[in-house]
Amino acid sequence: MLTVALPKGRIAEETLEIFEQIFGTTFRFDDRKLILEADGFRFLLVRNQDVPAYVLHQSADIGVVGLDVLEEKDEDLLRLLDLGIGKCKVCVGIQEGKEIDYSAPELKVATKMTHIAQKYFSKKAMAVEIIKLYGSIELAPLVGLSDVIVDIVETGSTMKQNGLKVVETILESSAYLIANKNSFIEKKEEITSLYHQIHTVIQSKAKQKA
Repeated sequence: MLTVALPKGRIAEETLEIFEQIFGTTFRFDDRKLILEADGFRFLLVRNQDVPAYVLHQSADIGVVGLDVLEEKDEDLLRLLDLGIGKCKVCVGIQEGKEIDYSAPELKVATKMTHIAQKYFSKKAMAVEIIKLYGSIELAPLVGLSDVIVDIVETGSTMKQNGLKVVETILESSAYLIANKNSFIEKKEEITSLYHQIHTVIQSKAKQKA
């Protein structure tokens, strides 16, 4: 049995739809249940940010998680396939009417994604003070807590509504199929077979959209 860690929400639903296409079985979590066993699979419903931990510690053999989370966690995991779902961007945002002052001795950056932000500004050789927040990131520049923010952007409407604008895109993210390295060795045939089946479904969907 393969154990699959899925992030709660839309990505889990879209991933289960792919499995339904492949196996012709309905995969649905019962109300409030966090484990689903069906057709030789055990699915675990976990927080998006926790998927890499479940896969890293082999509580799940494989998982589905956004590239933004993978880059932030930076764990030793196999990235098997870009599923092309859950698309978003990680961007730098600043107040409308302002620009990043690259000559400033230090830039204050508010973000949930401290590793991504630190790495990005280090490449630009900019000194930054990272302020870790867990929500309402857009508020930080408006009250002088930070100069800029680094946050997930889907449409950009949340930033606009709060008087901010996107000035730089750090990375474009979508959901990836990942695997534990030991699981990949131990269950290589199962995982490889599933990989090819998922890849076929994704290609088929892409052709339909084209």
